[in-house]
Amino acid sequence: RNNRILVSQGLARMRAGQMCAGVRALFSAAGREPARASAFDMGFGLGPRLNAAGRLADMHLGIECLITDDLAHALNIAQELDRLNRERRSIEADMQADALAALDHFEPGEQASICLFEPAWHQGVIGIVAGRIKERFHRPVIAFAQADDGQLKGSGRSIPGLHLRDALDRVSKQAPDLILKFGGHAMAAGLSIREADLARFTTAFEAVVTALVDPADLTRRLDTDGALESGYMTLDMARAIEQAIWGQGFPAPLFDDVFTVDNQRLLKDRHLKLALRKGNTRFEAIFFNHAEPAPATVHAAYRLSVNEYNGVSRVQLMLEHLEPA
Repeated sequence: RNNRILVSQGLARMRAGQMCAGVRALFSAAGREPARASAFDMGFGLGPRLNAAGRLADMHLGIECLITDDLAHALNIAQELDRLNRERRSIEADMQADALAALDHFEPGEQASICLFEPAWHQGVIGIVAGRIKERFHRPVIAFAQADDGQLKGSGRSIPGLHLRDALDRVSKQAPDLILKFGGHAMAAGLSIREADLARFTTAFEAVVTALVDPADLTRRLDTDGALESGYMTLDMARAIEQAIWGQGFPAPLFDDVFTVDNQRLLKDRHLKLALRKGNTRFEAIFFNHAEPAPATVHAAYRLSVNEYNGVSRVQLMLEHLEPA
């Protein structure tokens, strides 16, 4: 609750123009409008650019952007952060392609966990890749990259029902020499192992996950708020939802319905852009990090959002799941 209050008040000040030079510069670099600042802007616009510095270069670059009082200096730093974020996206796309190729013959019924490693992977991006693969296969995932002295650095993401840090703790207790160090919490963790021990760790981690997780938790469950009447699928409703502070334990409304697919295309080879029809009403929709084509009629889970382009605002459905209807 306290975090939601802080975010709400912070966003209100940003909308009123009360922000430091660095935040203003980051809004500019992200192509976002401070007067319409939302939690989405923080999580998907400003945040990734700040994080890109620590992932690929020097985290002090992001800190300097936030503490400087010189707007021109902040704008220069923000442009560099934007460049690093584009580079991070490119690296991530290549790594995700590697991961999916390695999992081409993955059998969900045979594995409760996934461990991945490629020698060329970047340490700063393995956590993002682990998260992407976790979302796709609904399994606890640990992605490894090479570190120094024959070691591997791993970053893991979990699913509801498996406390990842506790799972690593059990592996460590069962094989004290296997994990060199680890830490984290329920949904994310990091660790270091010797490269020579990767196969042994993969086997040990699979055994622990199998013992700890309820088989039902290995099937993704999506709870929705049901169908939304077309009369409520408006800009006013989308803007009202975007003004609220959602988060862990208090998610934004998620709706589901059946739509006809009028057309679809890929954006940047990784995002599916669609025109969906419900009755006589047509809606723009986008499914991020989903490249598979949709069937002619779909059952979709979505969140209402506002898409602004060239000064024009439209309702957009942010898809979280698609299946044939």
